[in-house]
Amino acid sequence: MDYIALNIAVAETEQAEILTAFLADFPFESFETAEGILKAYIPRDRLADCKEQVDSLLVRQGIEGHYIAIETQNWNALWESNFPAIDIEGRLRIRAPFHETAPAGEMEAIIMPRMSFGTGHHATTWLMARAVLDLKVAGRRGLDMGSGTGVLAIVAAKCGATHVDAVDIDDWADASCRENITTNGVTDYIEPLHGDVRRIAGRHYDFILANINRNILIADMAAYAAALNAGGDLVMSGFLEADVDAITSTAEAEGLHRVATAEREGWMVVHVRK
Repeated sequence: MDYIALNIAVAETEQAEILTAFLADFPFESFETAEGILKAYIPRDRLADCKEQVDSLLVRQGIEGHYIAIETQNWNALWESNFPAIDIEGRLRIRAPFHETAPAGEMEAIIMPRMSFGTGHHATTWLMARAVLDLKVAGRRGLDMGSGTGVLAIVAAKCGATHVDAVDIDDWADASCRENITTNGVTDYIEPLHGDVRRIAGRHYDFILANINRNILIADMAAYAAALNAGGDLVMSGFLEADVDAITSTAEAEGLHRVATAEREGWMVVHVRK
């Protein structure tokens, strides 16, 4: 899948966060800010449906954006070159095969970074992975929705989950997930499913992990609620603090009540329970 990067010059972090919140209303899949540039990534075939509205937004904000096409093969090379190891409180290290191994006694997930979207969600990966460590998933059946590389499913399996469905609509992400679960020796515990939320129809889970974006989370909340067993946990990230009320109110309407929230670098995680 080919992607487009919308590059916008920003003067400060607050401006980047405000623009990210606005752009999250459109089907952008990832955001990152570096060296005064906000980069918003969107599949090429999704941009055509919203480009006019996005351009109008930029005009209203008095800013200029530049669209840059990114071919998949070059995109993966960029992702790999910028992928850092992630340490979660000394309890878990998420690393690529070319990083140093975790210290003795620290769990690790080995992820070959071949996913077809951007590097801006390290904060949400950190938040979600920490949530899995604290969720007491041992002996439970779960879902990693929008699984990407499969990292959260892998962490859940290593924490003792009996089974995790890993669902992603992107074919490159699905292939990456399959590679990574083999590398981590958890093929008996994780089932990759290529597709969207319709793949979970009729399935039931004790916990659901969804690190996606606000629009998809809200649109699919009813499906998550239907798939979640009573007393089950739904942990969500991929959105900013300004989106928390919309996320939690949609969850409440589906019988999912807020348990906790946390923040890292402006990104949020929300934990609700059925």
